[in-house]
Amino acid sequence: MQTGLYVVGTPIGNFGDMSPRAVDVLKSVDLIAAEDTRVFGKIATHFGIKTRRVSCHEHNERDVVDDLIARVHDGAAVAIVSDAGMPGISDPGFRAVRAARAAGVPVFVVPGPTAVISGLVLSGFPTDRFTFCGFFDEKKLRDDNKIRHTIVYYESPKRIQSTIAAIARVMPERQIAIVREITKIHEQAIIGYPADLLRIEPPRGEIVLVVAPAPEHKMSDAEIGEIINDVVAKNTKDAAADLAARAGISRKEAYRRLINNGDDK
Repeated sequence: MQTGLYVVGTPIGNFGDMSPRAVDVLKSVDLIAAEDTRVFGKIATHFGIKTRRVSCHEHNERDVVDDLIARVHDGAAVAIVSDAGMPGISDPGFRAVRAARAAGVPVFVVPGPTAVISGLVLSGFPTDRFTFCGFFDEKKLRDDNKIRHTIVYYESPKRIQSTIAAIARVMPERQIAIVREITKIHEQAIIGYPADLLRIEPPRGEIVLVVAPAPEHKMSDAEIGEIINDVVAKNTKDAAADLAARAGISRKEAYRRLINNGDDK
């Protein structure tokens, strides 16, 4: 087999999605660097892959990468896999590829399923432009709301309710899709406005959260007034930031609206 680093996609829930080429490569390489050797062991057992493997996860990737590249320089073929999907997509892998490129080591990709694209497609939201923001971070939500096209996040079922509540505060006018258990028996896409989805039974399983593009129409004065009534309890700085994000207006305009609202009272 040709010397190099092989980035191999694995199933995100359904073993039937494992490609024949992926199986062949993983059987043929000299070493497999797996995010979790126990998780990969289930795939290896199912497909009869007996190649030696080492652990390469977010806590040791920096240390392991140098050894992997050295092995390739010595003539080995090394594969890297994550627990599910494509390595490097919110999983270990990109550091290995970057180091391989810097060292002049050949890199090959063996494509496989990825939850980002699968969730995006299942949402039914526009796919011509989208931004993947990794795992949801509420601290970045106001900045994320400046992205006016489709947004994709990963999220844990343990945090999904608080995440929906945060989106309801900052992006109430944007529909969201909770896409869960992709490729598995209970695959489901739950779609609606954040305020409505707060009332549902908390979803279980692996979740991809997709946020629809912001509405193209500008909010009416009455709609902005409703948001003002909702944020006035906060200090002026926070209230202006919240109003600007939710109404799609500048902070300067938000300050003006809040001050005028106070004068009216």
